[in-house]
Amino acid sequence: MLCLPNSLKLFDHFLFFSVFSFLRPKKLGKIQMKKIPYVHLNLLLLLLPLISLQFPTLSLAQDYDAPQKDDTPPPGLVRCNGVYMSYTSGGREKLYPRTTNVTAQAWSFKATATIVNTGIEEVKGWQMFVKFHHREIIVSATGAVSSDGDFPVDASNGTTFIGSPNTDLKTSILTAGDYTQISTNIEITGTLFGGRGTVTPMPKSIKLVNDGWQCPAATSKGGTMQVCCKRNPKFKAKDKIKTKFAPRRHGDLNIIYDVLQAYKSNYMAQVTIDNTSPLGRLDHWNLTWEWMRGEFIYSMRGAYAAEKNPSECLSSKAGQFYADLDFSQVANCQKKPIIKDLPAERKDDNVIGKLPFCCKNGTLLPTHMDPSKSKAIFQLQVYKVPPDQNRTAFFPPQHWKIDGIVNPQYKCGPPIRVDATAFPDSSGLQATTYAIASWQVVCNITKPKPKAARCCVSFSAFYNDSAIPCNTCACGCEDIDTDTCNANARPLLLPPDTLLVPFDNRTLKAKVWAKRKHMAVPKKLPCPDNCGISINWHLNSDYGDGWSVRVTLFNWGDNAVEDWFGALDLGKAGLGYENIYSFNGSRVAPKNQIIFFQGLPGMNYLIGITNGTNPARDPQVPGKMQSVISFKKKDLGNLNIPGGDGYPKKVFFNGEECALPKYFPKKSSGRRLSGIRFLPSIILAITTFLATTRIGF
Repeated sequence: MLCLPNSLKLFDHFLFFSVFSFLRPKKLGKIQMKKIPYVHLNLLLLLLPLISLQFPTLSLAQDYDAPQKDDTPPPGLVRCNGVYMSYTSGGREKLYPRTTNVTAQAWSFKATATIVNTGIEEVKGWQMFVKFHHREIIVSATGAVSSDGDFPVDASNGTTFIGSPNTDLKTSILTAGDYTQISTNIEITGTLFGGRGTVTPMPKSIKLVNDGWQCPAATSKGGTMQVCCKRNPKFKAKDKIKTKFAPRRHGDLNIIYDVLQAYKSNYMAQVTIDNTSPLGRLDHWNLTWEWMRGEFIYSMRGAYAAEKNPSECLSSKAGQFYADLDFSQVANCQKKPIIKDLPAERKDDNVIGKLPFCCKNGTLLPTHMDPSKSKAIFQLQVYKVPPDQNRTAFFPPQHWKIDGIVNPQYKCGPPIRVDATAFPDSSGLQATTYAIASWQVVCNITKPKPKAARCCVSFSAFYNDSAIPCNTCACGCEDIDTDTCNANARPLLLPPDTLLVPFDNRTLKAKVWAKRKHMAVPKKLPCPDNCGISINWHLNSDYGDGWSVRVTLFNWGDNAVEDWFGALDLGKAGLGYENIYSFNGSRVAPKNQIIFFQGLPGMNYLIGITNGTNPARDPQVPGKMQSVISFKKKDLGNLNIPGGDGYPKKVFFNGEECALPKYFPKKSSGRRLSGIRFLPSIILAITTFLATTRIGF
């Protein structure tokens, strides 16, 4: 209620008292109010509107000075000359299942993150990093998307929010203080674990991660964390072309969605997939996304949709709007289509082929292996539905995902608007043609979750006659009856030659070996590793100035693997790499600690599993290739080869990180010696014997 001058307030109270007295005649103090005739009451009610017109600020309600909404900005925002950011907790609620384990209890929480440009420079493509540390899972966020992919997002180690749709923060000067253009509020909903009470745990920090900005430590008070980030005066930006939209980013896999032609009801788009990772690879790639506004794919060139079901269009809004369209000819009507690359034999097809970089059967190799196979391109005609019936209404699909067979697992971010892609003019003239609009999707390789790899590694060594096989369920046990095997048990040690035998044929040998070595055998045996590709790392020798390893690749799948490659990360020991003898090998810059290897020309084909000589009696035989790798110890300090320096920290096959054993072969006093190391022992024994003999004479 508006505040009144004192004189009007007095009149207001007097009027209220008079009306109240007329309507409710009764004894007030010592004054006996007279009954008012009914006609006088009607006359008073008629006069009330006139009084309201004469005194518009009057109110018949009593003035209790109700609290007003405080729009005063926080002091941190007022004092900030740069980019102001805050994170405010909104409370939390306990979720099911309820547990007495405090650290395992799940809670839902809400929070509001705010970013405001209070400086004189526009912030393009703003990125706000929130350092969560309570195993948070971000379920939704309005006004932004996560750089880690689609929601829900695992934010245990923090996540970066990117503006969507407001990707840039303009200045207050150029917008006349329009708060909607200079700021963004992010309403966050998620789940966290642990903590007591109802107070929502705060993140460790918040900061702006755009290049050239620096942020001090954030301050917290009363459930709010805030920070003011400013331009780093020492930062020297690289010469960059000024862009209208967000600058293009770099990832392991970059996807560009270009609009090439635009019409009222449809447009032509081109999708370009670039593999820019030295260890990235895809075989038989499948690309999926989600249409958000009822679009459908009318035709395609350079790729095809896995399913073609016209009934999905007929029963949708598209079927009502395009009543005369023959949907039997439509390429795909799904909200979430699955796109596949064309086989090589369709490359010159006049209808669906004849596009550069298309038709490689879904193979994407690293650039240093074959630049012509590191990129894929396809085009699609997209039909729109109302209300998007105009030439400038473009909405790229969301929720992009891409995967392959025995390949790394990629996590894709949202499509971000970037400056239009430039193309050489199709006429052959030295002119440049631009796309109408362009968006970029960045996908990065993720570390496989436990028991979710696609390849695994076994360890063996010259000084121990037992091999450590791949981890139990290294590649998952979803298709295994875990009632008959233990999915969490440590795998049984094996004689090295048993690694050549399929898992189903190892049980008897494993039991015999355990009995011979006096090792316990559990009643419920470990489950298999279930990996299509396994790699044996055998420490072959360890001598004064070097050491060697034998690497063996096994293909347990039915399909052959063409153009395969592997990579080994040995940390500091990798700097001693000397040679790999049966494969092509090289170091990966810039650290040179990763060794990249592939088959020699004509030997890059790893066949699949085949039947034994006598299928009724002999086990199946996996496809196999092996090579010896030699290393030098010079200038590498003290290396403990058996203690771990001689074993890889990471192993990759076709870009996929393989599961490693959790321990190394033990080196006991009764160990076997390699031939090279055994020779000095023989010489020493002979010398001692001769000396003793001479003394005896």
